[in-house]
Amino acid sequence: MNLNNAEFIRSAAAAADFPRDGLPQIIFAGKSNVGKSSVINKVLNRKNFARVGQSPGKTTHINFFLIDRKVYFTDLPGYGYAKVSQAERARWGRLIETYFNEPGMISLGIMIVDHRHKPTKDDIVMATWFKETGMPFVIVANKHDKLKKSEVEPNRELIRHTLELDDDTPIISFSAEKGTGRDELMRYINAAAEGTL
Repeated sequence: MNLNNAEFIRSAAAAADFPRDGLPQIIFAGKSNVGKSSVINKVLNRKNFARVGQSPGKTTHINFFLIDRKVYFTDLPGYGYAKVSQAERARWGRLIETYFNEPGMISLGIMIVDHRHKPTKDDIVMATWFKETGMPFVIVANKHDKLKKSEVEPNRELIRHTLELDDDTPIISFSAEKGTGRDELMRYINAAAEGTL
């Protein structure tokens, strides 16, 4: 897959805007300040492809990027940002729920959490949505480079326990800064793009 051939397609504010051309869709979800855009940029080896905002909560629609004309990277609005109004948060929630409930849209879910901290209530809700779709999903534990070696395994176990993940759900220790975990994540992305996951 040629990751250099990546283009922004559209921002979806409603279900009518979702691409429905049968191509696989790989979705990226995570709370507002977890480094979701940085993870997408690291996967693509591009500096500023997905916008990295100084203030969290900038993605207010579902953004679709077409990669090598073969697969969509779908960037969901970051959740859990306190400064966004209740009405706006509710709108995001309805939009994401509509996307999750549409059959056949999602090939792989990538949920990004902070490797340093226990997952939040919002993370638990998002993980539950992923599990209820029955689709394959992986956890990307970002900011791995900020941990001591002795903290890595206990933190992974805390993430697994808090999100109530079964043993088959991978947790990838990832650093958007250093590139740790990128190759492992790419194996899942390539398999989803090829329909072999």
